[in-house]
Amino acid sequence: MRLIYFLPPLATVLIWSGNMTINQLTVGSIAPSSIAFLRWLLALLVMTPFVLPAAWRHRDEILKQWPRLALLGMLGMGLWQGLAYVAAETTSATNMGILAAMVPLLTVLLSALILREPPTLGGIIGGVLAFFGVTVLLGQGNPLSLLQLKVSPGDALMVVAATCYAMYGVMLRRWQMKLPPWVMLYGQICFAVLILLPPYLLGPKTPVDGHNVWLILYAGIPASIITTYLWMRAVRQIGANQASIFINLMPLFSAIIAMIFLGEHLAVFHIIGGLLILGGVIMAQTLTLPFKQTLAQWKPDRPQQ
Repeated sequence: MRLIYFLPPLATVLIWSGNMTINQLTVGSIAPSSIAFLRWLLALLVMTPFVLPAAWRHRDEILKQWPRLALLGMLGMGLWQGLAYVAAETTSATNMGILAAMVPLLTVLLSALILREPPTLGGIIGGVLAFFGVTVLLGQGNPLSLLQLKVSPGDALMVVAATCYAMYGVMLRRWQMKLPPWVMLYGQICFAVLILLPPYLLGPKTPVDGHNVWLILYAGIPASIITTYLWMRAVRQIGANQASIFINLMPLFSAIIAMIFLGEHLAVFHIIGGLLILGGVIMAQTLTLPFKQTLAQWKPDRPQQ
């Protein structure tokens, strides 16, 4: 496989990791409800001239599938990013990057529950390992502190946000729609803008100025449109499973970017928790033999009579 095929997923994860730092920079510069709405409104305005004609040709299918498109827009654009902006107020970009890397593992677990896919050996063992890594991270090195409910609200919100995005991926696989990828994304963004409009109108409105306009531009174009194009290209070239492995680089990229631009420092619990989560995710993606089949192979053969 040519190395150039690995550039799209690598660039995608790098931009996503940079968006974790952007989330931190929004604190005090723009309200979470404002940037969550304005970024997708910007993406919608940029995409409309190019995608609207194709969307109009597929309007019958869009009308037929609108409840599914609305739910996908709420999970993948509204809750995933909206909760991340709120989480940034009480957690670090490093923590956000580590917890976001749980998405592939959560996708495996939710696929077993919703799609009835048989659990794999890696999914079970990796899930336990990653869960322990999350407790180390949330407890800042002391998992027992979770018994006293000493968890940062931002970290808890990022776990919920990662679960929403994993659910988004699972439902995207479950619902096969007769729509081109860009049209399906355009439909989701339309509903995301509608869903995010009430919080924007009811929440504190931050004026767009020279201090926060570039945050909206980054979130609305590179982190929304460009990453979507690159990720679709990566899945087409190297496959969904291989592309998702690159998400494991998010903790590393997020930590490096946060150290350069935010002055954040890595603690021991960041490294331990991140490695445990990373190990669990890798096990879930590589040990794909069904758990029942693994047990059957371990059972000794019965002696013949």
